[in-house]
Amino acid sequence: MGSNQLNKRKLGRSGLEITTVGFGAWAAGGGGWAYSWGPQDDAKSIASIRRAVERGANWIDTAAIYGIGHSEVVVRRALAEIPLSEQPYIFTKCGVVADPTKPYEPGYRSLKPESIRRELDASLKRLGVERIDLYQFHWPDEAGIPIEDSWAEMDRLVREGKVRAAGVSNFTVELLERAERIRHVDSLQPPFSLIRRNSGQDVIPWCAAHETGVIVYSPMQSGILTDTFGPDRVARFADDDWRKRSTEFQQPNLGANLMLRDALKPIASRHGVTVSAVALAWTLSWPGVTGAIVGARSPEQVDGWIQAGTLTLTDQDLTEIRAAIETSGAGTGPIEPVRTKTATR
Repeated sequence: MGSNQLNKRKLGRSGLEITTVGFGAWAAGGGGWAYSWGPQDDAKSIASIRRAVERGANWIDTAAIYGIGHSEVVVRRALAEIPLSEQPYIFTKCGVVADPTKPYEPGYRSLKPESIRRELDASLKRLGVERIDLYQFHWPDEAGIPIEDSWAEMDRLVREGKVRAAGVSNFTVELLERAERIRHVDSLQPPFSLIRRNSGQDVIPWCAAHETGVIVYSPMQSGILTDTFGPDRVARFADDDWRKRSTEFQQPNLGANLMLRDALKPIASRHGVTVSAVALAWTLSWPGVTGAIVGARSPEQVDGWIQAGTLTLTDQDLTEIRAAIETSGAGTGPIEPVRTKTATR
């Protein structure tokens, strides 16, 4: 799909083979809701999706809660402009439900079987497709619904042909194991980056051992691990940009994070790529990781990270990155992918 050949990996046992980088449509939800990235022009979102597909990415990840359905609508509009022969896989998520009386405030996390089915039908309509290629639980339930009941409903949706592969996001090992006893978990979507590394300690190794694909989110730590990000950018965040509330964008974390980012520049220069591509390639170097979700608010941002889809870091690169993590003190979790021995801090 697309004119460029990005690296591909099998998504567990799902039968899907995906490019190692895919387009994340979180910001396409637009502004004004609880976890928005501030105002976003739909035309730029559509152009960004098209650019990612043109550059070879063969999947798009979105969610019903992004912009209270608006992201899925934007994805549908982008799909209408992409030739059938280049149509990407469509991944979306359920389980975060907006309160109809306060739709733009944080939703509640519900995996009631009837709610899952209702959300799926609404997503199919917004996306204009007959089947979701990968349908995922966005977060664990907080309404007291046993995961066994929720996952059994997901299994029914797969058997009915409405869903091709079934995954989860933000799950612990304990929840993964309970779901696995009901039906194989095709994929997990955990947060993972050079700064937020904890998933490399537990859920990613679990997935590798159980043939469950892993698609990591926020691999550039929501923009910090990009070439030009700095405190001035934080100062310009829109009032409704969720990052204003994140401790990673506040001192002292921000200083440590940017020190780590700067240490990637010599590696990027050696490979002739961006810092963003190096940060992404680091997540892709972990055993068990299938792909990384990467957002973009303009086609130019896509051009900045798409190189990660063909980049392989050397042992020297990984050693330098490990030293940079130790020196900067940024983040938490394991500091290098398994080679001979993985160290933690």
